[in-house]
Amino acid sequence: MADAAARPHGWLDSLRIYLQPASLRMLALGFSAGLPLLLVLGTLSFRLREAGVDRGTIGHLSWVGLAYGFKWVWAPLVDRLPLPGLTRWLGRRRSWLLLAQLGVAAGLVGMALADPRVSLTAVVWCALAVAFASATQDIALDAYRIESAPTQQQPALAATYQTGYRLAMIWAGAGVLWLAARAQGQAAGYDHAAWQLAYGVMAASMAVGVLTVLLSPEPAQRPLARARSAGEWVHSALIEPFADFFRRYQWQAALILALIAIYRISDVVMGIMANPFYVDMGYTKDEVAAVTKIYGVIMTLVGAFVGGSLALRFGVMRILMLGAVLSAASNLLFAWLAGYGHSLPALIAVVSADNLASGIASAAFVGYLSSLTNISYSATQYALFSSLMLMLPKFIAGFSGDYVNAFGYANFFTSTALLGLPVLLLVALAARAQRKGSG
Repeated sequence: MADAAARPHGWLDSLRIYLQPASLRMLALGFSAGLPLLLVLGTLSFRLREAGVDRGTIGHLSWVGLAYGFKWVWAPLVDRLPLPGLTRWLGRRRSWLLLAQLGVAAGLVGMALADPRVSLTAVVWCALAVAFASATQDIALDAYRIESAPTQQQPALAATYQTGYRLAMIWAGAGVLWLAARAQGQAAGYDHAAWQLAYGVMAASMAVGVLTVLLSPEPAQRPLARARSAGEWVHSALIEPFADFFRRYQWQAALILALIAIYRISDVVMGIMANPFYVDMGYTKDEVAAVTKIYGVIMTLVGAFVGGSLALRFGVMRILMLGAVLSAASNLLFAWLAGYGHSLPALIAVVSADNLASGIASAAFVGYLSSLTNISYSATQYALFSSLMLMLPKFIAGFSGDYVNAFGYANFFTSTALLGLPVLLLVALAARAQRKGSG
């Protein structure tokens, strides 16, 4: 098969690709993409719980993340609409990247200034602004990545992207908690000034992405045909990207979309209650920062490189199945921890195993999604796929706090593991359909 022929012949060839300029650029841009996510979801849930916000409310506020699930709505504009002045200067992809990054930084400043004890609404609106700008950055960045290298190199770009992404999550997770803990000193309870400093530093950290965009080349793009009317532009920008996908995959499209919709469901639903779980189990900011945001993210990086290298060598579908099995099974470790009680070594073991599984699954899944896109509609089609990946899991995750209040953490984590069982069947069916299509 062509795909097999394009794979590297040895492990050294598989690893050398990570040193290429396109891969190194994705490291820095991945950092810019990964920084906002925890600040409006995981880290924010820790901050809100410490401020005394109810678990049910925290679960409902996770619906802020649905902005990522609806980014396909404005993806056609990001894909085709030029920005006055910026597009002429930077090009189509980089102009949207820069605008989105500045929007993320501004929203984080607003989250730094807002006190959830005084005005939870202000925190929510600023979080929504960050999520919207972050989702827009994802649209442009996914297109930039896909257009920067051929299909066989996409798993490697996905791995370096994941590396930058996870490094940002260390900074947006452990870094925020460490900064807040240092600023708070020995004072007990919620300290708004400490969180204000921490979120302000995060806003300044978006400079990494801004500088990378300014110093990176614009990828080669196919010229867009000039629309003769508004109707023709709407058809080419809004309708044709989706029609192209269904034309290419026909009956397999429903299977592919179903797989995308639930592949990460175990991780996403579980993740919203992870930080409230740590707070309720009595772990301190420093413990959570050291274990979940450093040990855990390092293991995710290991998993991303392992997943990317395995996908290059053995094909994406096999590693997609491996990631699905490991992601669902690792949630059972949290159920065990809920009954075991407060233990730092146990937390290290559980978080490390969970993040290793997540890294393998993420690298394979990003490579799989990238292989489905048509280069002519890369931003819109990838936005559709990555949005679909989040919509159902994020919606269900909004009820996670209510479920924990009613049934406890152990039952909740066990239930999230069971949510992953249908994923195994869909991966098997998609792999079988792919073999038949290429045979």
